[in-house]
Amino acid sequence: MTRVAPPMRFDALSIRVRLMVGGAVVLLAFMAVAGVALQRAHADGVRAAHYARLQSTVYLLLAGAELDAAGALVMPTEFAEPRLSLPSSGLYARIVNVARGEAWQSASTLGQAPPFDGDVPVGEWRYDTVQAPAGAFLSASYGVRWAGQDKASVRLVLSVAESSVAFDRETRAFQRTLWAWLGGAGLLLLLSQTLLLRWGLAPLERVSQEIALIESGKQAEVQGRYPAEIAALTGSLNTLIQQERVRQTRYKEALSYLAHSLKTPLAVLRSALGQPDQLADTVAQQVSRMDHIVQHQLGRAGASGAARFAPWLALAPVVGRIRDSLAKVYADKQLVFTVDCPPDLTWRMDEGDAFEMLGNVMDNAAKWATGRVGVRLWREGSALRISVQDDGPGFTDTQAVLQLHVRMDEKVPGHGVGLAVVNDLVASHEGTLTLGASAWGGAQIDIALPVA
Repeated sequence: MTRVAPPMRFDALSIRVRLMVGGAVVLLAFMAVAGVALQRAHADGVRAAHYARLQSTVYLLLAGAELDAAGALVMPTEFAEPRLSLPSSGLYARIVNVARGEAWQSASTLGQAPPFDGDVPVGEWRYDTVQAPAGAFLSASYGVRWAGQDKASVRLVLSVAESSVAFDRETRAFQRTLWAWLGGAGLLLLLSQTLLLRWGLAPLERVSQEIALIESGKQAEVQGRYPAEIAALTGSLNTLIQQERVRQTRYKEALSYLAHSLKTPLAVLRSALGQPDQLADTVAQQVSRMDHIVQHQLGRAGASGAARFAPWLALAPVVGRIRDSLAKVYADKQLVFTVDCPPDLTWRMDEGDAFEMLGNVMDNAAKWATGRVGVRLWREGSALRISVQDDGPGFTDTQAVLQLHVRMDEKVPGHGVGLAVVNDLVASHEGTLTLGASAWGGAQIDIALPVA
């Protein structure tokens, strides 16, 4: 069976083809409209010039017209316009004496039957293009009341007709010149448009080539310098590439650390197989340790990190929900939580990261506090600042608490995996975490997160 290729859809065309097709259509439409307008304007101008010459011929006839004593029309044998005396010259004239019903025609009408208008009111000019068996003519007619020798006036109608051959020849010559130049200009503009599009779209082609190099592993990121309209795109693309690589690295490290950290619990379980009386307690202890290890590494691997495209998150509701949950968990301690967070404070952060980060530091403070836990969030310049303090015993070894590569069985007792996870989260957001002593005599955790 022969497969028929589906028709190409317009939305599948490249940007260059779209711009060229659209530009060509607009250019051709503009050229056509401009050409027709110029052609008509020129034809009207030439026609007006011919009518003006015909009017001058009418005045020439008026200058030579006379009435004898009987009121008959008397015309000279020769005129300043030689074509009136030349048979079939293309310029024809006639004067009608309406009162006497007689008409005079120029010698050029010999053997011709040009169309004349014989009924024109006195004082009125009439211009027209007339179709006759002999062809098309441009005509001008004028009605006048003329005084003879006896001072009696008679009504005359003077008509001049000219073959449109000269008019048509002039307009056709202009049309040929006009469309030749417009066609040449159109081709030149299309060529210029093609070159401009090639130059204008060159940055996009370079971006495409760099992306191909990145996919092939020959290049780490988009390195070229691009116009402002594309620089934002390439910057966002580099951010996505960097975030994806950081995420992949985090996954690999989490698996490596997980395998390394599980070696000791597994060795203990293996040795406990030979001691049945201690097996149950050993299994419970090691399973708890392994659960902490898995939680820690899953927390590190699942951190979203700095996300330029994450939505803006309102932080006050997050802190409020964590505070309410911890108040229930540690209800027996009757802790007093002091929260200072502007209701309109927002930050570009994944909601899961926010709960993980704030939940762990607030839980650590509530676990060790004896009566008070203070939480403050504020914006300082372009950074988000978070400070959590308690009135507990404080930290004994701030370095070991946040050490990233230490095994779980070597962690400082009591602090669990929470602060290590928070440290990883803060690092993934390119921020800093500082441990210190609070004004209440307990521990204080300060976090600074730069704008994404």
